[in-house]
Amino acid sequence: MYNNTRTMGTWYERKAADYLKKQGLFILRYNYRCRSGEIDLIARDGRYLVFVEVKYRNDNSSGYALDAVNPAKQRKICKVARYFLTVEYRCMDVPCRFDVVGIDDDEVHWIKNAFEYI
Repeated sequence: MYNNTRTMGTWYERKAADYLKKQGLFILRYNYRCRSGEIDLIARDGRYLVFVEVKYRNDNSSGYALDAVNPAKQRKICKVARYFLTVEYRCMDVPCRFDVVGIDDDEVHWIKNAFEYI
């Protein structure tokens, strides 16, 4: 079905975005990239700017999708978020949240405020 992992990742990121839209979030950016790394989705949820990491697993042999967002990954996401707020958004005084969407097989798990700004 997928010719490479990037194509598969994009498909699941779109699936997560569709899920979040149905929950009332407004997607601002897909796959925001800078020198420091990447954030899968950037969205608005009321007054919050939400940085979303999306993880997919087709089976549990290597753990659950949500387990893949470890402290090192969290630090990287926060670094990219800081860059986005400074350079693209031009404002650091914005209420932010870091969410994780894990997709195991076809089951979507959304963790709001999954980790704090590091």
